[in-house]
Amino acid sequence: MNFLKKNWIDIVFVVILLVVLIPQIRVPVQVFLQRFISMAPSEIDKDERETIANYTWELASLEGNKVAFSQSEGRVVLVNYWASWCPPCVAEMPSLQTLYERYGDRVDFYFVTSEEAVVAKKFLQNTGYTFPVYISSHWPPKELQTQTLPTTYLISKEGEIVIKKTGVANWSSEKVLKTIDNLLLQ
Repeated sequence: MNFLKKNWIDIVFVVILLVVLIPQIRVPVQVFLQRFISMAPSEIDKDERETIANYTWELASLEGNKVAFSQSEGRVVLVNYWASWCPPCVAEMPSLQTLYERYGDRVDFYFVTSEEAVVAKKFLQNTGYTFPVYISSHWPPKELQTQTLPTTYLISKEGEIVIKKTGVANWSSEKVLKTIDNLLLQ
């Protein structure tokens, strides 16, 4: 048993040493670890949910087209704040892509970045993600303001924030799929 414990400690030490000494592997290792620990986000208790009071928010697509968030009032919406340099953001992207592929025609998705359009386009091209990415032109509604990446909001047709998750999550879990299916039926 001590032999296994010592080997495990040696492996962890080597991984940490490699991450520190070789910067090129730092992000892939961080992304792997984030995916490994990610769990399904939980719904907010009904009596603690905030409701979006004002859907006024201007965004721009990566092609520069103006998009009004108000077009999503009365629809199920997912808003995700992310950046390509953020390991937890990158770690949850495959599950968000799966969610987009499943619900892209029934849920409005807003993947919002503050990066330059050219950087976001290159990231999407390199990864093959097809979800819609926007750059915010103005402040979002106060209920959707955050300084932390990633932060994701799942919003009901009535404007209630059903899930608010800061940090990496598994968005394609059965728990999330069931939540979205229930929101679409309401």
